[in-house]
Amino acid sequence: MRIALLACYAPHAVSGVIGGSDREAAAREMLDKVGGTLVSVMFTRGEFDVLVLADVPDETTAIGVTMAIQASGTVTRLSVLSELDMEPVLVAANKAVTAYKPAG
Repeated sequence: MRIALLACYAPHAVSGVIGGSDREAAAREMLDKVGGTLVSVMFTRGEFDVLVLADVPDETTAIGVTMAIQASGTVTRLSVLSELDMEPVLVAANKAVTAYKPAG
């Protein structure tokens, strides 16, 4: 499953990045250890400092990676997006929409 991790670095982590800490290598090593694959690392300007795209075996692994990052204390904000297969979602939505009765 493909995930996108969006993070804001804590001030001490920004110092590490400035000092030359190779965040792509660190992300690759962590993902390799859990059976995942790094797709890309992109430093961004705006609401988040970094965007990491990765493939992981399952949702449990995605949550474990998220927990490890949060536990490190190096991010002040972390959002994880999981790619969806929209076909089964749309099938379920179309079934639900025919049965849902709004209030009023």
